[in-house]
Amino acid sequence: MLNTNDIIDMYAKQGCSTYVIAQKYNTYPNKIRRLLMKHNVELDDKSAAQKKALASGRSKHPTEGTERSAEVKIQISESVYKHWQGLSEEDREIRVERARVQWNSMSELERQALRDSAAKAVREASKKGSKMERFLLDKLGAGGYNVLFHKVGLIPHNALEIDLFIPELKVAIEIDGPAHFFPIWGADNLQKHVKADSHKSGLLLSQGFVVIRVKHLTKSLSEKHKRDVLQKVVEELEKVRKKFPPKHKRYIELEVN
Repeated sequence: MLNTNDIIDMYAKQGCSTYVIAQKYNTYPNKIRRLLMKHNVELDDKSAAQKKALASGRSKHPTEGTERSAEVKIQISESVYKHWQGLSEEDREIRVERARVQWNSMSELERQALRDSAAKAVREASKKGSKMERFLLDKLGAGGYNVLFHKVGLIPHNALEIDLFIPELKVAIEIDGPAHFFPIWGADNLQKHVKADSHKSGLLLSQGFVVIRVKHLTKSLSEKHKRDVLQKVVEELEKVRKKFPPKHKRYIELEVN
């Protein structure tokens, strides 16, 4: 005989799936679902149900142990990009609200772990370069460009560090993330970024270099976005290769949405 209170408690408070509860009562998951719905218990969506199944070991992650080719990764990235682009404002707000609820449901320890992870990523980016920098370094190198990473010493008596530098073309590439345009770390830090960027560009231009500044404002770093940035950068490099630009055309800003 089914114990309604016990079933509701197992599902709503203990996080048990309908499958696990059905096993305990030697019945079918759909019967448990109908009982929960009858008593106005909100059922998990497909994603939440899958997480429970994975956590219990009942299901195996569909991509576990599989290796995807670069072509397949690009196809998946294109599909995800189109899906997100097609979301209505209402759907986007729903997703934002879900994220807000998830954040509020975390313990302070879990929140601090996320903050620590974010801070670690910032520190690593300062040492190893951002993901976009490393992507461009790899792909431009594979495309035959001689790229120097975090080059120092281009300006005499100055320790300025350049994200990516291509000696034979005299091109300096700077990757500017959101912190260069928005007060993520406060208004004072933003002003420092803006001033430093302007100073660096001016010094490089005064020494006869071409400066390409990539405005990397998107929160997403999909394969499609990275490839779009790469394409834009390569287009500008090939223009420089064909004909070195005059002084008034040596500062180039690229923004890929």
